[in-house]
Amino acid sequence: MYILGISALYHDAAAAIVKDGSIIAAAQEERFTRKKHDPSFPEHAILYCMNKAGITVDDLECIVYYENPYIVMERFAENLKWLGRDAMPLIKRSFTDYAANKLWIHKKTENVLQGLGRKGRLLAAEHHISHAASAFYPSPFEKAVILTVDGVGEWTTTAIGIGDGNKLELKEEISYPDSIGLLYSAFTYFCGFKVNSGDYKFMGLAPYGKPVYYDVIKDKIIKIMPDGSYKMNMEYFDYWRGGTMINEEKFNVLFDGPKREPEGRITRREMNIAASVQKIVEEVLVLIVRHAKQTYGQDIDNLVMVGGVALNCVANGKILKEHIFKDIWIQPAAGDAGGALGAALYAYYMHYGMARSMTASDAQEGSYLGPGYTIDEIQNYLTEGGYPYHNFDNMQELFDTIAAELAEKKVIGLFHGRMEYGPRALGNRSIIADARSEEMQSKLNLKIKYRESFRPFAPSVLLERLPDYFELEKESPYMLLVDEVKKENQITYNLAESLDQGEDDLLSVVNKKRSDIPAVTHVDYSARIQTVTKEKNEYYYNIIKAFEKKTGCGVIVNTSFNVRGEPIVCTPKEAYECFMRTDMDVLVLENTVLYKEEQPHFADKKNWQEIYELD
Repeated sequence: MYILGISALYHDAAAAIVKDGSIIAAAQEERFTRKKHDPSFPEHAILYCMNKAGITVDDLECIVYYENPYIVMERFAENLKWLGRDAMPLIKRSFTDYAANKLWIHKKTENVLQGLGRKGRLLAAEHHISHAASAFYPSPFEKAVILTVDGVGEWTTTAIGIGDGNKLELKEEISYPDSIGLLYSAFTYFCGFKVNSGDYKFMGLAPYGKPVYYDVIKDKIIKIMPDGSYKMNMEYFDYWRGGTMINEEKFNVLFDGPKREPEGRITRREMNIAASVQKIVEEVLVLIVRHAKQTYGQDIDNLVMVGGVALNCVANGKILKEHIFKDIWIQPAAGDAGGALGAALYAYYMHYGMARSMTASDAQEGSYLGPGYTIDEIQNYLTEGGYPYHNFDNMQELFDTIAAELAEKKVIGLFHGRMEYGPRALGNRSIIADARSEEMQSKLNLKIKYRESFRPFAPSVLLERLPDYFELEKESPYMLLVDEVKKENQITYNLAESLDQGEDDLLSVVNKKRSDIPAVTHVDYSARIQTVTKEKNEYYYNIIKAFEKKTGCGVIVNTSFNVRGEPIVCTPKEAYECFMRTDMDVLVLENTVLYKEEQPHFADKKNWQEIYELD
């Protein structure tokens, strides 16, 4: 039985296909259109999934959309009713999107596929049900409490549910306009970062600051109950009126002046706001998880998390450290993209009532679910372009060569296997480097990624070496948990003193050596950890193993293969162009290696700045 799931028309549109409950393919539309967070109907992602499965529309048992457009329209109508005569800004901003696009999603689907499968109609799963299904069904748990937290889906913004075997049910929810996800986005906006793409920056900025605004946020903006439920003071927000995220006049009073303009100088104020909001989010989530355990999980040891807020890996790490549940699994495509997968899985298990078979590990396949390219396809592209390369038939020689280049502080673009599903590069579409270099973080940010100097990079660590470097005590294959570098590996320094000396120059702080793996150690000694095993990704594991053999270090830097504002590369052509537009030294495409100094002149080296909108 083939089922196609679709998410679209908000942000991070995607498609996923499952066969008899197994995930065959999944990908975001942005990877094909090259428009970051592309919300448009995922035509390219759908066709990729269909081609990967080798089927036509007539082979599809059904097609499932990840939310119910009629309930979304109901929320929109109720929102207009709240506003009364002040509703025109919201109508101008959103009416066409809801009435002319979402309500006709079945027609868009039918036009692309020339049909709607054997059902002959488009099914719809509610938004947070799709989220919950995407997390529970691929998880390694027979039974789990489910927490979904995002901006909004239909009415729901936060929900608690139970998954048991093939059954899934949401038990409690918090409704729009109250939303911890939208609160986080509002402060992201106020600090000059882009909503839905700048949240990672806002989270990365938090350790530089102190939570000096924590009390005022709790006093004026959000009331948090003992069970983690919350009520927001909507006088401070404007998203429900159809304007910007916030009431800027009121925010200006509370937070010592106007919002930071995009690309403006980051001051201590923004650092302190980020620290304060991060503390609020962590408090809310920990309280909700405690309530969920006490209310629904007294005989359940496992928690699964999903929704855009579940990408806040710092909060995830705090929840893990509280030991409320024995084990946690987080969907790697936790945002709206993952809703496509959840919609398909929910239909398979709940609509059709199919039995769920468990595996020892999770069923996400490492989240390597996107397109891959053969060696012949890669070499044909390079030959036709006249791009010199070195071919390695002996794979161990290839891994040793990559390790040697890493040890020489070379920055390497790594492209192999199938592309990752979700926002994290997990070794198949990654830029890798030596974690021991104290200059590497600023070099990667400023000369490779062309982004803000303060943003941290993740370590990829051999699972068996995890205890040697980090405090984390569980596997983290999807880079969704933050924990500290081990105390014995830390180098003492004073963050506040460093900031004072640099007058808020974050680059001077970034270049302070904080541990023996400084390129992946954030200013608070934390790291967003990816554990790597031979079972999940043998190719990537062998690279790190070869680096360990050469240097004694079982950790490397891993960041996504793209520049600022660009989606992660999907094709060999995109990988080559990104390589040539940056100061990367080496490009590895499967078993071929390219060196920058051997390549012909590349005319549009800086053209990426005109192609991609800043995130």
